[in-house]
Amino acid sequence: MSLNQTIDSIYRSHSRGVLATLIRLLGDFDRAEEALHDAFAAAAQQWTEETIPANPYAWLVSAGRFRAIDHIRRRVRFDAAQADIADSLYPEGETMEIAERKEIEDDMLRLVFTCCHPLIPAEAQMAMSLREVCGLTTEEIAHAFLIPAPTVAQRIVRAKNRIRAAGIPYEVPDKMKLPERLAQVLHVIYLVFNEGYSASSGATIVRADLAAEAIRLGRLLLQLLPDPEVSGLLAIMLLQDSRRLARADAAGELVLLSDQDRSLWDHGRIREGLALSAEAMTADGVGTYALQAAIAAEHARAATADDTDWQRIVALYDLLLLANPSPVIELNRAVAVSMCDGPAAALAIVNSLLGEERLARYHLAHAAKADFLRQLERNEEARQSYEMALSLCQQAPEQAFLRKRLAELEDKTRH
Repeated sequence: MSLNQTIDSIYRSHSRGVLATLIRLLGDFDRAEEALHDAFAAAAQQWTEETIPANPYAWLVSAGRFRAIDHIRRRVRFDAAQADIADSLYPEGETMEIAERKEIEDDMLRLVFTCCHPLIPAEAQMAMSLREVCGLTTEEIAHAFLIPAPTVAQRIVRAKNRIRAAGIPYEVPDKMKLPERLAQVLHVIYLVFNEGYSASSGATIVRADLAAEAIRLGRLLLQLLPDPEVSGLLAIMLLQDSRRLARADAAGELVLLSDQDRSLWDHGRIREGLALSAEAMTADGVGTYALQAAIAAEHARAATADDTDWQRIVALYDLLLLANPSPVIELNRAVAVSMCDGPAAALAIVNSLLGEERLARYHLAHAAKADFLRQLERNEEARQSYEMALSLCQQAPEQAFLRKRLAELEDKTRH
């Protein structure tokens, strides 16, 4: 691996954590982001393949903080107050040693809670979390929410301004305030996991670093606040992540759940996830994460694809839709319906969903429709739907899978 590739790998693995620590140390999102980029620029200039630090996280935090102090001190119009700020960022004699954090309130969890502060509008919370916690670009976030990129950028700027103007603290709230903040934090951690489990764009299906970070945050949150919904979310993440090694073949191509080699599944994660799912489902007042975990548990229990209890999965989706009406959940339910009642019943559901603007621009909705049409041997209509899905898809392995389906249809038509 070349030096540039190593630095890119370190960026993917550590940049969000470095940013979170720099926000705590510098007290400002924009200053921390500038320091993060300065730190990686310094790494590219100073590191060699022989001198990559044993603890790149600590090196990058230290380099970023030094450069932030330098920027403050170099300002032409800087007064005593700015000097005090600079001195407070790096008190004389302090050593920059980033030890393993044993306390629960780590910097990434602080970052999530800050992004989810109730003074920040909900849509801005989501945009800012995906930008700061996941490191997605505004264009990637815009694609995920099906809104213009300038709208995303404006939301993020307004959120940062609100944090600055309101003096929102960079902290995990005390236990009395945790329950009222829980729903948004769980949603953000799930967004982080989903981006790791199925990347919205790029050359690979998964971003293992993000999935692992979301699971770690879920564990920390469960220690902070034992709650059935936290257990449910952690169960979902563990059960879905257990399939990671089976989701792509040696060439990196997508492998459908029904075709996966289940011996590659992580059965340790499955056992832990099943226990957490059972705990969440037996609590008073079963929530949406508990229900989603129960669906994931049904897949995990099945020794083969044919052993899957699709009737039970449809019933769980019915409950989930009562608790949380959502077109994406309806789409997932349609796939389960196709396994119970056939593709025609599922196609009727998807056709009704595609009347909604959000789903009309969602590549998986068109891919599902195409698959049902293919099963019904309506090949020309299937081809059109696969092409629509391909035009909307931004992830390379999914694009390759859709092209493969189109090629199969072409072969059928010729023969």
